Amino acid sequence: MNKLFDTLKQNNIAYITDEPMKAHTTFKIGGAADVFITVNSIDELRLAVSACRESEIPFMILGKGSNLLISDDGIEGAVILLDGDFKALTVDGDTITSGAGVALSKLCTVALDHGLSGLEFAYGIPGTVGGAVYMNAGAYGGETKDVCIEATYLTPEGEIGTYEADELDFSYRHSIFKENDNIILFSKYKLTPDDPAAIKARMDDFLDRRRTKQPLEYPSAGSVFKRPVGAFAGTLIEQCGLKGRTVGGAQVSEKHAGFIINAGGATCRDVMDLVRLVQDTVKTETGYELECEIIRTGR
Repeated sequence: MNKLFDTLKQNNIAYITDEPMKAHTTFKIGGAADVFITVNSIDELRLAVSACRESEIPFMILGKGSNLLISDDGIEGAVILLDGDFKALTVDGDTITSGAGVALSKLCTVALDHGLSGLEFAYGIPGTVGGAVYMNAGAYGGETKDVCIEATYLTPEGEIGTYEADELDFSYRHSIFKENDNIILFSKYKLTPDDPAAIKARMDDFLDRRRTKQPLEYPSAGSVFKRPVGAFAGTLIEQCGLKGRTVGGAQVSEKHAGFIINAGGATCRDVMDLVRLVQDTVKTETGYELECEIIRTGR
């Protein structure tokens, strides 16, 4: 670890040790990371990754932490946050290029400002552009794959490459990045010119639906389970009488059964115990096997 610290100091790369990860996730759950690094450019990211690899220190890339459940014992190794250049946006005609660290809501707003349609579905998804590409985020009939035409990445060895749309291997909550260790740097979106008033109306409609149907007033990681073929996870969970079921501070939302919320002081163990309870009950009573959508990581 000292060699990593030396490299970071020599290159003026910001870092802190023993950083509580609950401050960096929408679930507000998680112990400390050994070291929390903030990088502002590709060069800084390349240096940080190289130093971690040379010191055999595991690392992970963090966005807004909106789909993460982090262990109560924290994360061994380094967490790398993309900032600075990774929050840049450029518009060229009907195409937007975005850094991986840009908030999805910002990307949607910029598209609106330029009268470009196609990203309305993403408005209100509490993640970053990089996270959306990584998991092919989607809602209300739209998915990242519908508009993303290119993604630039950094390999663990420090090489830069680009995947075209047909190479991204998009499918339900999946992309090529789930199959390798490449780090998303930037992505490009092909959109459609439209009346800004019509775009805004659709964005407002989707946001109103979220506010009405989802427990946004509580910390959570969004939908916990993938949609099973032929059914909806929330409907199955509700049919099994699990709305409101609690384990410690974790609760199946009474507003939307597809969400598990941090009702107050929930731990990672509380959430995982509740996830297993829901999976076992739904399997027993309906025959459906629910697969977790959120990513559990850490010690």
